[in-house]
Amino acid sequence: MKKKIIALAAMSAILITTYLILSNKAEAPGSDKGDLAGNKDSSIPVEDLSKYTVDVQESIYVIVNKKRPISTSYIPQNLVRPSIELIPEDNPEEQQLRSEAGNAAEEMFNAAKNEELSLVMASGYRSANLQQTYYDNYVARDGQAAADKYSARPGTSEHQTGLSMDITASDRQCYLEICFADTAEGKWLKNNAYKYGFHLRYQNGKENLTGYQFEPWHFRYVGQDLAERLFDSGQTMEEFFGI
Repeated sequence: MKKKIIALAAMSAILITTYLILSNKAEAPGSDKGDLAGNKDSSIPVEDLSKYTVDVQESIYVIVNKKRPISTSYIPQNLVRPSIELIPEDNPEEQQLRSEAGNAAEEMFNAAKNEELSLVMASGYRSANLQQTYYDNYVARDGQAAADKYSARPGTSEHQTGLSMDITASDRQCYLEICFADTAEGKWLKNNAYKYGFHLRYQNGKENLTGYQFEPWHFRYVGQDLAERLFDSGQTMEEFFGI
């Protein structure tokens, strides 16, 4: 009888110990599989987001939108004219990108060319003064309410960072039009730009988050690491960082 009691006690101790171990694992910090700052990729720990300096205008991760302007006097220090096809009649200022983005653009354009697709940069860097000119012209043509849906006011344009560019096909089919999304070049960019560090910034159906209409031609350089995470999550920068 005594042996049975000892055996039962030992079994109970084992069961209690197993339960406590499993409970501690379930409650351990970092074990939560829920969304992170709105991010669908739950494998990214919270502290990992701190390396993305989204509040510094010199950072390749800076988030610029209608609510997060940068100084209108800001000019990137490392602007270059990348060795890619450019629209010759564009303002020479717009034929520039920051060197990081320019190098990545060259790689991306060459990759597209290898698949018999011809990409052209329609617009890269824009100073606040040039952005003012464009914005004023759009307001005069379409009215301010309409212009604000597709054109940024000075200081709120990603183009001023030197990290964004508008892309078209060499035949200019659907040039800066939504139908560009249905072209071979538009489809390729949507599915491959992230491999070279570029993010489709103004996504379809996300106008309430980005502040702008769908622009299948507008790509923003954020580096390969972040570009891949954004692509995998299907999120905007605002969603990913919970801004």
